[in-house]
Amino acid sequence: MEEDPEASTEDRTNRTSKRSSLDNGSLSHSTLAYDKKFMCSLPGMLMFAETVCGLLVWTLLAGTEYLHVPALGWVMFVSVVCWVLTICLFLLYLTTAHTKIPQVPWTVLGFCFNSSAAVLYMTAAVINAASVTHATRGRYYYISWIASTVFAFLVVLCYAANAFVSYKSWRSKSDDS
Repeated sequence: MEEDPEASTEDRTNRTSKRSSLDNGSLSHSTLAYDKKFMCSLPGMLMFAETVCGLLVWTLLAGTEYLHVPALGWVMFVSVVCWVLTICLFLLYLTTAHTKIPQVPWTVLGFCFNSSAAVLYMTAAVINAASVTHATRGRYYYISWIASTVFAFLVVLCYAANAFVSYKSWRSKSDDS
């Protein structure tokens, strides 16, 4: 079986031209960029604080015998779910990936997420504080539960502040329209 030498040369030329058109950017591709300004902005700092304090809440609880107090299961659920969702949003904003999806109303989404997280975390923080009485004073998990309660209330403040900032941003954008 012999191949036509002209056809193979033509195929190579077509493949080369297709490859060069991809390299030249005739087909669009998206790149993600690190947004330095976001980390220095108030929402960026609040999301970073939510991430760090939220991580401390659930790791301080997870390292203890929290399963003996069923109410702490709710605290773990809220803290882990909010932490994972905050990490996802943080990465979307940090990499400017949210600009690639203009169909999503990001200010409204941020306001709804932060206010919902503030309410859920408030219930979790109150339950966490009430559950400290079930711990034996002087045991290692007593101190961990107190520390997780303090960090839970700090996270509530961060989410509430971020909800306020998101609300102001949403209202300023709707006033401009």
